[in-house]
Amino acid sequence: MATAETSRSVLWNPQRRTFTAGLVLVITLVAFEAMGLGTALPTIVAEFGAQHWYSWPFTVFLAASAIGTVIGGRLSDRRGPAVPLLLALPTFAVGLLVAGFAMNMLVLLVARVLQGLAGGVLIVALYVMIARVFPEEHRPAAFGALSSAWVVPALVGPVVSGALTEQASWRWVFLGLAPLVCIGAAMLVPTARRFGARSADPPAPRPGLPLAAVGAAGGVVALNWAAQDPSLTSLLIGLAGVAALVPSLRLLLPEGTLRARPGIPRMVLSRGLLSGFFFTAQAFVPLALTVVHHYSPTTAGVPLTVGSVGWTAGALWQSRQRELRRERVVAAGFALVGVGIAGLALSLPAWGPHGLVFACWFVAGCGMGIGVTSTSVRVLSLSAEGERGFNSAALQISDMLGQAALVGLGGVVVAALATPASPAGGVAPLDLALLAAALLAALALVRATRNRTS
Repeated sequence: MATAETSRSVLWNPQRRTFTAGLVLVITLVAFEAMGLGTALPTIVAEFGAQHWYSWPFTVFLAASAIGTVIGGRLSDRRGPAVPLLLALPTFAVGLLVAGFAMNMLVLLVARVLQGLAGGVLIVALYVMIARVFPEEHRPAAFGALSSAWVVPALVGPVVSGALTEQASWRWVFLGLAPLVCIGAAMLVPTARRFGARSADPPAPRPGLPLAAVGAAGGVVALNWAAQDPSLTSLLIGLAGVAALVPSLRLLLPEGTLRARPGIPRMVLSRGLLSGFFFTAQAFVPLALTVVHHYSPTTAGVPLTVGSVGWTAGALWQSRQRELRRERVVAAGFALVGVGIAGLALSLPAWGPHGLVFACWFVAGCGMGIGVTSTSVRVLSLSAEGERGFNSAALQISDMLGQAALVGLGGVVVAALATPASPAGGVAPLDLALLAAALLAALALVRATRNRTS
């Protein structure tokens, strides 16, 4: 209890409370925009007569975000986090305004590029700022606050967006957030000036990083495209994405990441695998519930909200556990995600206990909350000051890639083994494979930490 009180006081003491409030506000607004767009988009494309462009607002945002992540990491290391942070927030607000006033799909896509670039830069700069503002033992609490900022948008974002779209105009989904982003930026300015200067620890030279960022953006988008529409053409696009990604990742990820080398590389790899396992399993939850158990679309989406609540609960729990070894917390995250996936597999048959999905996906969300947050905490604790931006960007790239690659592969597996009318024959083997992989990852992390301490 004393630890929790101490962490809370550090977050909200007079020197840091404005930054903490600004951090939570900004992430909440970014989350509202992300959650609300999906609800408003059918109305937007209908108004513009651009139904064939439906997926592109997501696609261009993803590509720009990958580039922004790399740019944000490099700027944070070379110029300090204040520069990218104070550039990203106005750019995001401008993107919201351009979207709100867009008269056609092309302008909306330009707005989404601005939002994606700014969002990628923003999250990395905030990671580096957290490392500057909070002592190491209190960073778990700071990342817990960051994760908690997603819970309200996850619960009410689609509802608010739907109400605005129906009662006023979809444009207010964007325009209503822009002034609040400016308020959040103003709240972050004093702390950015105090803690955001250039580091005395110079970053390592990394030639070719901008080109690698473009390659990663193209690769992530290709994999995401393949995931959305599994087909032979999508498979070829996905393979082209892999061809673009492989040389890019050699520059964008810490050396030894794909070999799970101890330290930062292992945490970066864990981040991608955690996200990949969780979001791949989650992608087929609504499908299974609607087709197999005849849930309504609204009810079938409830487990996703429950998972978001679990994510926040896990992040807040880990924020009070400052003494735990982070590699073991990440291992526990893998195990909890595995438990959630096991529940999905058990509920897939028509005779299965489908109500189990709700409880199990809360457990899986808890696993993500403790695991993802702990990878961030551990990477920052191991990073030299001049490398925090690069390593934080690597976490985000790994996260994006893990989701895109495994969701795409999952779509191929389900399409090959099952039909849309009977998806269980494909989803069940996929869930069992994800369960085995999650438990193996947890076991490997536990063994690795045990070997280091023995």
